[in-house]
Amino acid sequence: MIYTHATHFEPREENMKMLIDSAWVDSSDRSVREVVNSANNDLIDTVPAATASDLKKAVNAARGAKIRMAELPAHERAAVLFRCADVMEKRREELSLLLARENGKPIRQTREELAAAIRIFRGFGEEAKRIFGKSMSLDMVPGMEHHFAFTIRRPVGVVAAIVPFNYPVELYAHKAAAALAAGNAVIVKPPSDCPLTLLHIAEILEGAGVPRAAHQMVTGTGQVVGEYLAREEGIDLISLTGSTPVGQRISRLAADTLKKVHLELGGSDATIICADADLEEAAEAVILGRLARGNGQICCAVKRVFVAEAIHDKYVKILSEKAKKLIVGDPLDEQTDVGPLITESAAKDVENDIQNAVSLGARIRAGGGRRGAFIEPTVLETVPPEAKMMKEETFGPVVPVIPFRTMDEVVGLANNTPYGLQSSVFTNDLTTALDMAYRLDVGGLIVNWSSAVRVENLPFGGVKMSGHGRESIHDTLLEMTEQKTVIIYNALSVFNKTGQ
Repeated sequence: MIYTHATHFEPREENMKMLIDSAWVDSSDRSVREVVNSANNDLIDTVPAATASDLKKAVNAARGAKIRMAELPAHERAAVLFRCADVMEKRREELSLLLARENGKPIRQTREELAAAIRIFRGFGEEAKRIFGKSMSLDMVPGMEHHFAFTIRRPVGVVAAIVPFNYPVELYAHKAAAALAAGNAVIVKPPSDCPLTLLHIAEILEGAGVPRAAHQMVTGTGQVVGEYLAREEGIDLISLTGSTPVGQRISRLAADTLKKVHLELGGSDATIICADADLEEAAEAVILGRLARGNGQICCAVKRVFVAEAIHDKYVKILSEKAKKLIVGDPLDEQTDVGPLITESAAKDVENDIQNAVSLGARIRAGGGRRGAFIEPTVLETVPPEAKMMKEETFGPVVPVIPFRTMDEVVGLANNTPYGLQSSVFTNDLTTALDMAYRLDVGGLIVNWSSAVRVENLPFGGVKMSGHGRESIHDTLLEMTEQKTVIIYNALSVFNKTGQ
């Protein structure tokens, strides 16, 4: 592997604060958390570590803000989101650099993430003006001919948005912009290890004219912030992207108040490469869909690759050669393909998964090493089904390749997981592709590319232990509004002479 060295920066002179009730504040006990560049262990900044007292203030402020938001016309909500997107675009390079430093993704990818977030803000700005109900006459029911009904959609109230570290800006946009577009107040918990870029965007949103306390951002640990928001009666909906264990914990805490819970959780996404596939394209898709995007830390990234036995050896050779050419190193270097994982601890977990597979008989064809928070892009073959990475989600640039003989066999192998986020299949046979769409237990199937695809206007989400609900510019607004039915008695006379 080719390694480059990370650049050092001077820390801020003033510590970053969090946003509660439209004021930038420290935590009530003045405690802080450090934000570190995992590429070189430099301290970038500190952020407040919120207390229960801080969270109580935020929730109380949001209760007032939800009334102001519910009264704000759609065109004004849209205008706020458009103004925020415009400033984000002007500051895109600055925000991309900060995100690369605190998150570890290569700068080229953080620029792409900012661009996606800007599109999402603008998309929700448009959709804020298109939240529709339905009208219905009731003459299909005997005795109800004179009555008329319609539905309206109203905001749920207060949304708690819990954002993960891997794509923090893009996933924040999917939650916070959606909540505001739908007329809700939102409290955002940014990721503990990389909250800084989101705090800067919160500053932009305040300047864009969002009503007081309608958008708050509270920093701290998941155990304090996330769990408080899940338990609190003043929260009406939790939107969480994270690991399955965290989703289970949040769901249990939210059950006591019967609040809505929207979960986008982990995956063990299978890629199936049939004998008629284009091997070069299939290898490039796995490189980009697992090893060289997000440093392998993507929920819908390729986690398991099943290759038809007849082409297995040839495919592994092509994939391994491509993996060895990837540049690992400084995320601020324009040439870098793979940066550090979010923490050295996370990298050690991935290293342990590699060693577990090797101890059970897997063979390393590329990579396999760790240096600090960096994991070399790793290709493994002859990985047995009992290996940890075949049963659980490995969150790093590692891909196991497994041969299969029949389509029935590979469907069973692909579905043999508690997860069901996305999958992909490489084939030139349309019938095979459509069969896989029906037979694979997943929320989405990609044909002739990797599973690591998310388009903001398409429904995204999983089944089984990968969560429930769907996020998109269209679907999330339905999740973050409630449908209300209105019946007007004796509104119609047109049916008075029926049958005469």
